[in-house]
Amino acid sequence: AITAGELKEAQIETIKTILANPGQFNIPDWFLNRQKDHKDGKNSQAVSNVLDTKLREDLERMKKMRLHRGLRHYWNIRVRGQHTKTTGRRGKKAA
Repeated sequence: AITAGELKEAQIETIKTILANPGQFNIPDWFLNRQKDHKDGKNSQAVSNVLDTKLREDLERMKKMRLHRGLRHYWNIRVRGQHTKTTGRRGKKAA
């Protein structure tokens, strides 16, 4: 078992290449975290600050379109269909 600090430069470059082009390495589409992107319609793997930016853009798009999910995010209440009458009274969540 190798920890992240013990990786060699060649191994790091291999990981970067696989993350940049997952389709060339037979990684299935369902494994990627950006499936059918709204702007270009492609499947990709977003990492680090790009992932945060994409999430923020998606939430802003949903709020601008007045989608139910976007409004729930804006109001800081449960988004994924959970019951809210009796549960979650202590802290606000947008999960």
